[in-house]
Amino acid sequence: MASEISLADIRGIVGTEVGVSGWIVVDQARIDRFADATDDHQFIHCDPARAAETPFGGTIAHGFLTLSLLSALSFDGAPQIREQTMGINYGFDSVRFLSPVKVGARVRGRFLLAEARFRGAHMLMLTYDVTVEIENEKKPALTARWMTIIQFDPRDRPEGS
Repeated sequence: MASEISLADIRGIVGTEVGVSGWIVVDQARIDRFADATDDHQFIHCDPARAAETPFGGTIAHGFLTLSLLSALSFDGAPQIREQTMGINYGFDSVRFLSPVKVGARVRGRFLLAEARFRGAHMLMLTYDVTVEIENEKKPALTARWMTIIQFDPRDRPEGS
């Protein structure tokens, strides 16, 4: 589990790497479950024999599977806001899939807090520059600019923010 930080301290960490998650294995079972959930059964993801004949040498994860792991990676790696009552996925300014995740590879997330902006009396928008690394690979699986909204009790809002 990631560390905790208070709302009063959030502005002091903007512009810094705030966390690195542990590794998650992307095995064939996970890829197959994702294929079933999304109805994306392209052979490069689900047919190890046929995928072995490609330049990848085997199956690879769906890019969207790797992207979908950001929630789990952030729960493990990015600091949790102590006063948070709920978190909402707001979206992405950009996502780039840079390198395929081969079956059996391990991935982890690196989180740089790019911006923290209070919105209204009880919301804080956090913008992260995220990199999903592949163990023992130079190029990451993906990079993204990810925005989340943290809700909190307005009585917990720091003075002057």
